[in-house]
Amino acid sequence: MKKKIIKQIIFYSALLILWQVVVQLKFWPGYIFPSPFKVFETIIAGFKDLSFLIAIGVSLKRLFIGYGISIIFGFTLGILISKFKFMEETVGGLVLGLQTLPSICWLPLALLWFGLHEQAIIFVVIMGALFSITIATESGIRNVSPAYIKAGRNMGAKRTTLFLELIIPAALPYIISGLKQGWSFAWRSLMAGELLFGNLGLGYLLLMGRELNDMSQVIAVMLMITLISLLIDKLVFGRIEYNIRRRWGVGKGI
Repeated sequence: MKKKIIKQIIFYSALLILWQVVVQLKFWPGYIFPSPFKVFETIIAGFKDLSFLIAIGVSLKRLFIGYGISIIFGFTLGILISKFKFMEETVGGLVLGLQTLPSICWLPLALLWFGLHEQAIIFVVIMGALFSITIATESGIRNVSPAYIKAGRNMGAKRTTLFLELIIPAALPYIISGLKQGWSFAWRSLMAGELLFGNLGLGYLLLMGRELNDMSQVIAVMLMITLISLLIDKLVFGRIEYNIRRRWGVGKGI
């Protein structure tokens, strides 16, 4: 663990040094490509005047609402598609097709339905994450080994018990992968919505940075988004994956 931390420190320190070297070579003007020190000053100033804290709070609120709804509907839809042939032959193909649709394509529809309101951004977030969660859930359930199901039936497990206590746990690796992918898609959808008309969020700060030619603010917001995503992945998805590996006796979780 200590070696891993040391490697990460060396790696990111090297990136910062390389960044500063490129700035010193002046390939671009300072207002286009600011130094890491300038970006760090912007981050400090953003937290001092609370603009970053407010933006993070607003964006995370929208993100968690939309992502939470997409988990509920995606998980339910994935189960239905995996269990009913009619759903597979109809809705399954539609979900697969809509998965390839960029989330920004949902924004005009959201604006027509909800107007310039929070609901429009949340709708785009939902549509951005929903289908990846649905497909992962459906794939996970379908790829459960028949041997597990036969063993459960031989031990007297009824249909509901078999599904809840065997099939769903066995499908969790697929489902967690879908949740992680849905989380990244939700972020992209959120930024797309906030860049176009959202206020007070991180996307709005990105937009203001662009309008004011303040590249240090743009990069600072990008770093905030990256750090928040890494933190969630480490504290939430990472822990869940570790527990799954440990329970099933595979990988580093043994």
